[in-house]
Parts: sequence; C-alpha cells; structure tokens
Amino acid sequence: MPSAHVSDRLDRYAELVVRVPLYLFKSAKFPVSNIEIDVDKSAPAVQRALAAIQQDITVFENDRPLVASHAAGRLSLPSDRSFESYEQASTHVADPVERGTVIYVDQGYVDARITYPIRSPGSEFSIRSTAGPELGEYLKVALRYLPQDSGGRAMVITSASGIVALNPTFARAAAGFTRLGIAHILTGFDHLLFLLCLVIPLRGWRQIFAVVTIFTVAHSFTLLGSAFDLAPSAAWFPPFVETAIAASIVYMALENIIGVNLERRVLITGLFGLVHGFGFSYGLQENFQFAGSHLIVSLFAFNVGIELGQILVLVVMLPLLEVVRRYVLPGRVGMIILSAIAADTGWHWMLDRAAVLWQTPWPRPTIAGIAVLAFWVAGILLAAGGVSFLAKRLPRRTGEAPLAHAAVDS
Repeated sequence: MPSAHVSDRLDRYAELVVRVPLYLFKSAKFPVSNIEIDVDKSAPAVQRALAAIQQDITVFENDRPLVASHAAGRLSLPSDRSFESYEQASTHVADPVERGTVIYVDQGYVDARITYPIRSPGSEFSIRSTAGPELGEYLKVALRYLPQDSGGRAMVITSASGIVALNPTFARAAAGFTRLGIAHILTGFDHLLFLLCLVIPLRGWRQIFAVVTIFTVAHSFTLLGSAFDLAPSAAWFPPFVETAIAASIVYMALENIIGVNLERRVLITGLFGLVHGFGFSYGLQENFQFAGSHLIVSLFAFNVGIELGQILVLVVMLPLLEVVRRYVLPGRVGMIILSAIAADTGWHWMLDRAAVLWQTPWPRPTIAGIAVLAFWVAGILLAAGGVSFLAKRLPRRTGEAPLAHAAVDS
C-alpha cells in the first residue's frame, strides 16, 4: 500500500513525500540482474517512476492543480522504516542508496519527495489519486497531512475517492457530508425497504408524520452516540446490527399483514429506529477522516443529509404507493401482497447476515463493555417510555378511523 506525507509547513512550498511499492512501476522498467534490481543503473528508471507518481497523484491549492518545482527519488529496502514520520521520510529521500544494496525485483519501494510552490500556507489544499484505477478500492494510499497550525491528520484514500480536501473549509465539510448522507440513504436498500414497510398501511399525513418523525429521532440518537464512540466496537456488533435491520423489515411486514395498531407501531418504530441509527453510523465512520477540523459540523451535516434523502424518498414513494393501492393492488389484498414481498426479501437478508454473525467470535465480557451495554439499555428503555407516552396522546382528527381499521378499508 502506498503511503504519503503532505506538508504545507514550509513558507511558500507544499511538500509531498510518498512511498510506493516497486511492483506498481512495471512501465518504469528498472534494470534487472538475475532476480535483483541493478541499483547503480536505476537512475533513469527512478526518474520515470517520479514522472508516473506526479501523473497519478495531484495536489491542489484552492482547487488549482499544483505543478512541481522539484522532485527527487530513490530506491529503498522493504525493511526500511523511515516513513514512520515526515521528518525521517523527507531526510531519507535525500540520502543516496548505499552501494552494494540488494533489492529484489518487486520487493522494494520507490521513495519520492516532490515540492510544489504555493500561494499561501493558509490555502485550502486537496489531493487526488488516480493510481491503479483497475484495482479500485484494493489499492489504498495511507496519507498523513501536516498543516502549519496542527499536529496532522491521517486518512486513507483510493482512486475512487476523487478529489479529497486535506483541510476543508466549514462550508465544504458541511456540503460534502450532507451529500454523503443523502447518498447513504438512497443507496441503503434495507433502510428504504423498512421505510416502505412503515408507510404501506398508513392513512393520512398525521399518521405518516408521527411514525416517520419517531423513526428520525430514534436513528439520529444512536447515530450521534456512535459518532462519539459510545457504541460497542467489537467485531460481532456490525453483523448483529445488519441482522437486526433485516429482522426489522420482516417484523414490520408481518405486522402489516396481521394488523396494525398506531400506538404499537410508533413504539416499535422508535426501537427499530435506534438499530437503524447504528447502521447509518458505519457510513459516517468510514468517511469521518475527511472532515478535517470540522468534526461536529460534519456529523450534523451527515444527519441532515440522511433526513433530506429520507424526505426525497417519501416524496417519490408515497404518491407511487397511492397509485399502486388505488389502481394496481387495491384494498387489503394489495397491502398483503406488498408486505409479503418485503417480508420475503427481508427474511433472506436476515438469514444471510445471521450466518455471518454466527461465524463471528463473541468477546469475553469486560467492565467497559458492560458499561456501554448498560448505557444503551437505559437509553432504549427511557426512549421507549417516552415514545409510549407520546403515542398514547397522539391527536386524531374527528372521525379518523384507527390505523388497524384503516388498513382494512380499500
């Protein structure tokens, strides 16, 4: 995996110090003697490798691609550890390779230090890697950004990451994580299917608003808690959450078929919403590295994006569902058919995810783990009590039928 340090600590220069495995430079054509690289004759190949690095990794200042003023490189042994810090790496690149060094084919590194003139260290910097697009997410660049005003931030990018802001502004972080939240809900098919199961039997905007609002509040609660590392971190927890999300689809679909009570639906929606919040948090945690110094802003922007995406889905889903219920599958039979399809899909997801969960080792109980579990159990019980209290006091319009009856009427 390539690794890089990017620094704007110099007065009017930014510096990229990067280490790339030799096997990625087939086109550089390093001279070979038997199974060893001919280090003494490798200077032209190192220059070709430097050109390839500058082509594959682009540094931007205020969205303007920078052009290098100087580039230096060298070969290094697989055992070299100089890239553990920026200072060591920068000094190491300037040192010549010791004579007699033996580097086997495809088993060493090309180390490079590339210098770019910049307008101001206070600019917004970003980076893009286009190396190995055919490898996709498998080829990762471990990156450490070292700005003048802080100790640095670490992240991992790929050719699929696009242009990544190293020190994003407030507005850029908020906009980026809002888009990320929208994309996460629109591509989360299990969340969308659960949302469909929620609204299939509902009649009237009051009922829809009550149930969807409870779901929103519940998943926001666990999403925010997870972002602050208040969720279990063991290997069993993600597959457990994914299995529980699939189970929530099955339950809601079966409840639609058997019969629905509004108070019970609000309560169960709140409980399942807590589970879905953990699922949303995984999309956030994977991208939190790109928030820069705006962690809180990015957290709330991601949540806003999820809510905007959810509203967008409902704006499309509800009219289509009304058309289906009125003209394609009218009456209770239509609701049963739609719910049965959802239940079947959720059931297969649940079995597949449960198989993964079953193979995951469960950790031994610890005091810290028990404390986290107690925190969430207390929170869930408190939330359930609050939701139950509110559900019993939901206002009804005059003459509005209970949800269980409304679900039967065609």
